[in-house]
Amino acid sequence: MRGKMEPVLRVKDLKTEFFTYTGVVKAVRGIDFSVNPGEAVGIVGESGCGKTVTGLSIMRLITYPPGKIVSGEVSLDGTDLLKLSESEMRKIRGAKISMIFQDPMTSLNPALTIGFQLSEMLILHKNITKEETKKKIIELLSMVRIKSPENVFNQYPHQLSGGMRQRAMIALALSCEPKIVIADEPTTSVDVTIQAQILNLLQDLKSRVNSSIILITHNLAVVAGLCSRIIVMYAGLIVEEGNDRQVFDNPKHPYTWGLLRAVPRVDEQEKERLSTIKGLPPDLMSPPKGCPFAMRCSYAMKICFEERPPYFNSEEGHRTMCWLLDKRAQKVKRDE
Repeated sequence: MRGKMEPVLRVKDLKTEFFTYTGVVKAVRGIDFSVNPGEAVGIVGESGCGKTVTGLSIMRLITYPPGKIVSGEVSLDGTDLLKLSESEMRKIRGAKISMIFQDPMTSLNPALTIGFQLSEMLILHKNITKEETKKKIIELLSMVRIKSPENVFNQYPHQLSGGMRQRAMIALALSCEPKIVIADEPTTSVDVTIQAQILNLLQDLKSRVNSSIILITHNLAVVAGLCSRIIVMYAGLIVEEGNDRQVFDNPKHPYTWGLLRAVPRVDEQEKERLSTIKGLPPDLMSPPKGCPFAMRCSYAMKICFEERPPYFNSEEGHRTMCWLLDKRAQKVKRDE
């Protein structure tokens, strides 16, 4: 009988705050999750929910001031990254864990060629010659389906299309074959056609290099074909987590219901206006003591405003932070 798979990444009670002139923004408010080897996990939620801050916190890229990781644990193969010095962390970034940033035009240096920028990562982490480095980079550019990689090697970021720049960023992230790749909205800056190509590329590379992927996005449709497990974040908290079947076919949190209703459906017989979630997210300088979604929730009860709900498990691997799952709660039917 096979033993239980040990996670390659484990995040425990992670809290990240931003200290501003007007107050402390509690961007991530104590989240827990893990990522298994070779697994793709999607983190979804609207802008400002803490998705990107979570990814940057894992990478130890939160800049102080104003941001600071105030507590928690981020364990990569048993090593707590939050306890490492900056010099120790530099040896891990790129080699064991890397990140594909949202906008490649601002992430790539406009004054340096693509080849030079990819070379830096290999020179830092791999003991190989200049000739071997160039050969490896051309292989990487070819692997991410860039045509004429020898020409792209000598080109600058502004000479490439948005899709090609994003592919170059993916090649950079995969150059040292890390165990974890964090992709932060990798399809935001490209059109729908290129978006599909990028997602197919990530799916192909996941199976080819066996890296685990954390895909950060505001769009549930984006994670549908790539991720086997989905984490729904709201107001700095994880409000629901489950596998793709559980979240798409049997969601339990009213916020997840709202996100799903906002996704266009190609199988609908009649054209209908897309649904929206009314109201605004809470102010994270003074977050509510109860459920953070209560003010926008059609099913909110008195307790929702008074006490934050614990996690309720509807089935194995499916947890939801919602009082509606308490056996004593009123029974509601999801609005389709």
